[in-house]
Amino acid sequence: MASSRRSPTTPSPPSPTIPQGSDPESELPSVLARVLAFGSVLIGGAAGALIGYAFAELGGFAGAARGAITLLSALIGAGGVAVVAVLTLRAFGEWHTIRSTGDPSAARDARRTDR
Repeated sequence: MASSRRSPTTPSPPSPTIPQGSDPESELPSVLARVLAFGSVLIGGAAGALIGYAFAELGGFAGAARGAITLLSALIGAGGVAVVAVLTLRAFGEWHTIRSTGDPSAARDARRTDR
C-alpha cells in the first residue's frame, strides 16, 4: 500500500506592484501586424506547395510521392516565411521601443534586464 506524501508548500514570490496611473507597455506587435504575419505564412506555404507539386509533376512522381513532395515543400515554404515574419515582428517591437523612449539602446537594455 502506497502512502501519499505531501510536498512542502512554498510561498509564492511576491507579485511586482505597478505604480498607480502607469500602464505596463505591451511588447506585442499590433493585432494587424500579427494577422498580416500569419497571412504571409499561409501564402508562403501555399506557394511552396505549388512549387513542390510542379516539381513532382515534372519529375514524374505519382501518388504518395507527389503528395509527400508537395507537403514537404509547403512546410519548407511556410517555415521560411515564418522565420522572416518573426524577425520582422521583433524588429518592429524594437523600433517601437526606440521610438517611444528616444534611446537606441533601450530595447537591448530591456532585454538584458528580463533575463
